[in-house]
Amino acid sequence: MDSYLIQVNGHGDHAPMLDVHLKTNGNSISLGKVKGRKPRWAVRASEMSKKTFNPVRAIVDSMKVEPNPKKAMISLSLGDPTVFGNLPTNDEVTRAVKEVLDSGRYNGYAPSVGYQSCREAVAAYYNCPEAPLEAQDVILTSGCSQAIELALAVLANPGQNILVPRPGFSLYKTLALSMGIEVKLYNLLPEKAWEIDLKHLESLVDEKTACLIVNNPSNPCGSVFSKSHLQKILAVASRQCVPILADEIYGDMVFADCKYEPIATLSTNVPILSCGGLAKRWLVPGWRMGWILIHDRRDIFGNEIRDGLLRLSQRILGPCTIVQGALERILHLTPPEFYHNTLSILKSNADLCYAALSAIPGLQPVRPAGAMYLMVEIEMEHFPEFENDVEFTERLISEQSVFCLPATCFEYPNFFRVVITVPEEMILEACSRIQEFCEMHYQGAEGAQDLECDK
Repeated sequence: MDSYLIQVNGHGDHAPMLDVHLKTNGNSISLGKVKGRKPRWAVRASEMSKKTFNPVRAIVDSMKVEPNPKKAMISLSLGDPTVFGNLPTNDEVTRAVKEVLDSGRYNGYAPSVGYQSCREAVAAYYNCPEAPLEAQDVILTSGCSQAIELALAVLANPGQNILVPRPGFSLYKTLALSMGIEVKLYNLLPEKAWEIDLKHLESLVDEKTACLIVNNPSNPCGSVFSKSHLQKILAVASRQCVPILADEIYGDMVFADCKYEPIATLSTNVPILSCGGLAKRWLVPGWRMGWILIHDRRDIFGNEIRDGLLRLSQRILGPCTIVQGALERILHLTPPEFYHNTLSILKSNADLCYAALSAIPGLQPVRPAGAMYLMVEIEMEHFPEFENDVEFTERLISEQSVFCLPATCFEYPNFFRVVITVPEEMILEACSRIQEFCEMHYQGAEGAQDLECDK
């Protein structure tokens, strides 16, 4: 029988050395001296976590400012339509979830891509001759944010780049950078109702471009692309052979004088992953139900992208099973007047806000056509005491207790974003305070010049 002996030799102040001798069958074999290792804690955050950066949180959290204690705070910053209780979801929607909960049939694990019957319900809802869909073309996700994350993860590798709108939703950059994917920002044009600068867009494409993100209707702009503009975007994607990730979470949330066109209905050859969900149109962002619709009529994605999405969905079983169970009823039984009433409120608020802010010297709002937002340009030359939009909005909080997001959060300085889901009286009060603030700080051309000279 073999025996093993390990001899430890230490000398004075030196680190102990392991003088290792192996005895086997009576023979001693020296394995030499190995420096000992004292265990120590060395826990570090991962590279992925270090690369994860949310510009909205970084900017907002750095705004160390207290609101005016004499005025109630009015927050026009958060894109959550439920905050003030003036936009509840429809009774049919909540009833569908209650019945599913009471049934006890949806308390277990679902397939990672969602129940087959629920995928069928989504496919049936969005299916149309111009962009046919079947259940296999639907991946259910935990909100539209996870849909975007999965779509990016399946289309792009570290070292590749994606094309992202400026101004645009900050999540695209947050997700991409955490995955080691480069972000290239293409410009939107405020003077053209936030249409894409197509020449600039196409100039950014190179051999490492993995996808083009198109957000329509837009957060933060509240813009809605026309059919002809979408066709021009598709022409660029087709020429450059770049697939599209369509963020259409605000799909159909457009005002009466405008028409929403799902981008997939306008193309047969550009492969598209369309991301959507219940959050905004049905006014339930906390329910975390989203989806990816796979449009690939030329079989360019093929099985590889579908299989990739399946594998990625298996990392975390994301979509809530209770809400899945209610999906068919939510999609097919929500009454049309619910959508109409929601849009009427948003349109009324948008019109009120646009008219009020247009009358304020130094501000130039861009009229929205849908979604829940409008963007306002600050003519900074008339507010010379403020360095930028972040300082402007900080002082708006401290003096008037009105919180709007500086558009630096969306890579677009010297604008701010207004959320229009708040009650009408709050919109009017906020606009009145913004007017008071601007009148207090506005400098005409001569006054601004004098102030610059005094600095």
